[in-house]
Amino acid sequence: MDAVTLARWQFGITTVYHFLFVPITIAMSMLVAVLQTMWVKTGKDAYLRLTKFFGKLFLINFALGVVTGIVQEFQFGMNWSEYSRFVGDVFGAPLALEALLAFFLESTFIGLWIFGWDKLPKKVHLMTIYMAAIGTMISAVFILAANSWMQNPVGTVFNNGRAELDGVSGFLEVLTNPVFLVTFPHVLASSYMVAGGLMAAIGGWHMAKINRDGETREGDLKAYRFATKFGAWVMLAGSLVTIITGDLQSKVMTDVQPMKMAAAEGLYETTKNAPFSVLTIGDLNGENATPIIEVPGLLSFLSGHEEVKGINNLKEEYAAEGFLRNDESQTKLQSEYAAELAQNYPDVKITPNVPVTYWSFRLMMGLGFIGMGIALLTLWTIRKDRLPKPSKLWTLLMFGMPLLPLFGISFGWIMAEMGRQPWIVAGVMPTMAAVSPTVSVAEVLFSMIVYTLIYGGLAVIEVWLFLKYAKAGLPEVAPIEVQTDPDAPMTFAY
Repeated sequence: MDAVTLARWQFGITTVYHFLFVPITIAMSMLVAVLQTMWVKTGKDAYLRLTKFFGKLFLINFALGVVTGIVQEFQFGMNWSEYSRFVGDVFGAPLALEALLAFFLESTFIGLWIFGWDKLPKKVHLMTIYMAAIGTMISAVFILAANSWMQNPVGTVFNNGRAELDGVSGFLEVLTNPVFLVTFPHVLASSYMVAGGLMAAIGGWHMAKINRDGETREGDLKAYRFATKFGAWVMLAGSLVTIITGDLQSKVMTDVQPMKMAAAEGLYETTKNAPFSVLTIGDLNGENATPIIEVPGLLSFLSGHEEVKGINNLKEEYAAEGFLRNDESQTKLQSEYAAELAQNYPDVKITPNVPVTYWSFRLMMGLGFIGMGIALLTLWTIRKDRLPKPSKLWTLLMFGMPLLPLFGISFGWIMAEMGRQPWIVAGVMPTMAAVSPTVSVAEVLFSMIVYTLIYGGLAVIEVWLFLKYAKAGLPEVAPIEVQTDPDAPMTFAY
C-alpha cells in the first residue's frame, strides 16, 4: 500500500475510535445536569445518587475522549501537511475556536463541578455542569462546521495558491453552510440516542438483578426504574429527531454531492421516481449492481428530487464540465480552482467505494432502528411497576440498546467520509493531493501500528472501568454542606 492509503487508514482508525466517546460526552453531560437539577429542586437523595453515578461514568468517558481527540489535530500536520497548507486559513479558524473557546470552557467547568460539591452553593455548582454541557455542544459546532465545509466548501476563494476565507462574510457563510445546519442537529439528536440508551440499559440491567437477588439498599429499585424510563424516552425522542434531520440531510447531500447519494443507493443510471434499494447485489469493484428488494419512489422522496442522477451519468458530466452540484452550480472556490484541478489532476476517479458507501448507509439506519425497538421493548417490559426477568437475552438487549446506535452513528460517519471520496474537499482537492509529500510508507505504517496498539490498550482500560463502576451501582450519599473555610482542602467527589 502507498502512503495515501495508509494515512487514510490511520485517520479512519483513530477518528472512528475517538468518535465512540463523543456522543456520550455530548449528551450524557446534559442528562447528568438534568438529574442534578431534579436533586436541587426536590432535595431527594435518589436524584443525587443518580447524578453521581452517571456523572462518574461520564467522566471516565470524557477523559478517554480527550486523550484520543488530541491525536486528531496532530495528524493534519503529520500526514496531511499539503491539506493543512491549502486550507489552513479556512479549516484552522473553527478548530482554533474549538480549542480556545469550547474545550477550555468544558474542561474548566468540569473541574469546578468535580471539586466544587462542597465549595460552591448548590445552584452555582449546578451551573458548572450546564456550562460544561454547553461547552461540549459548542465544540461540536466548530468541528462539524469544519467538516461540513469539506463537504461543501462555501465562503471561500482561491488566492495565492490556497483556499482563503472570503472575509467576515465568508466565515459567516461557513457557519451557515446548509450541510452544517442539518448535520449539527442530526449528530446532536443521535448522541442523545446513545446516551439515553446507555442510561436505560444500565438501569434495566440493575432492575433485572434486583428481581433476581432482591433490593439490597432502600430506594435502589425506584431510582433505577426512573433512570430506565428517563433514558428510554430520551432515546426515543432523540431517534425521532434523528430520523427527521436525517431526511433533511439526505436532501442536502443530494444537492451538494449527488455522487454520494448515487453511491449510497448503488444507482448507476439517472432515474425518475427512483426506488430505494433495501438489498442490492453487486461486484466488489462497484461497477454494477442488481437490485433485489426495492421500495418504489422512496429514493426520489429522500433526495427531494423526482429525478435522481446515476453514477454513470455523473461520470460523464464530470468528464465534460468538471465537478458540479445537483443543480449544475459550483461554490466560488470550486469555480475558481476548476482550471488548476483539471490541469494538475486530470485523471481523478470520481466514484467512491460503492459497496462501502452503500452498506454503511444501511447499517447506520438498521442499527438505529433496532436500538429504537429495544427501547420500546424495555418500556413495555417495565410497565406498571413490573420487573424484567434476569436472563442472558435481557443482558444482551441491554448491551445492545446503547451500542447499536453508537455503531450506527459510526457507520454514518464512514458513509459520509467514504462517500465524499475521492475528494478531501469536495470538488476542489483530491485526497491523494493532501498527503504529506515527505512522509514515507514505513513512517505512516509505524505510527498507525503504534496508535492502534495504544488505542487498543485504552479500550481495555475504558471498558474495564466502565463495567466496574456500572456494575457497582448507585453510591451512598451524605448530606452536602458547603465549606466556609477557604483554606479547607479540595475533595475529589468521585
